[in-house]
Amino acid sequence: MDVSSRGLRAFRNRPASRRQRSDLVTLAHIKEQSRLSLGSYGRPRMTEELKEIGLNVGHRSVGRLMRQNGISVVRTRKHKVTTIARQAIAKQSAERGTVITISTSRPTCWIGTL
Repeated sequence: MDVSSRGLRAFRNRPASRRQRSDLVTLAHIKEQSRLSLGSYGRPRMTEELKEIGLNVGHRSVGRLMRQNGISVVRTRKHKVTTIARQAIAKQSAERGTVITISTSRPTCWIGTL
């Protein structure tokens, strides 16, 4: 890069801008709230918490700060598999003697008796 040593020194010695200072304050609150929530708050809930504290922040800036600093949600719930439930319905209806048609394109189930 074609940067003069004087320009580089001026850049390094320049004080932090107003946005950088406000981002540092917001980031400290985000880290504190993330620690208190055990990492379960994402961008929308984090924004609401910060607004309750009294900070005037938007969800985009909260998302940007969380993304840049690696703060993400710790997922605690696992995905529930529903195909086993469909097989159980088919097994129960076969035992009762009912006719069942399960559509694979849409999650619908037609049940009728003979």
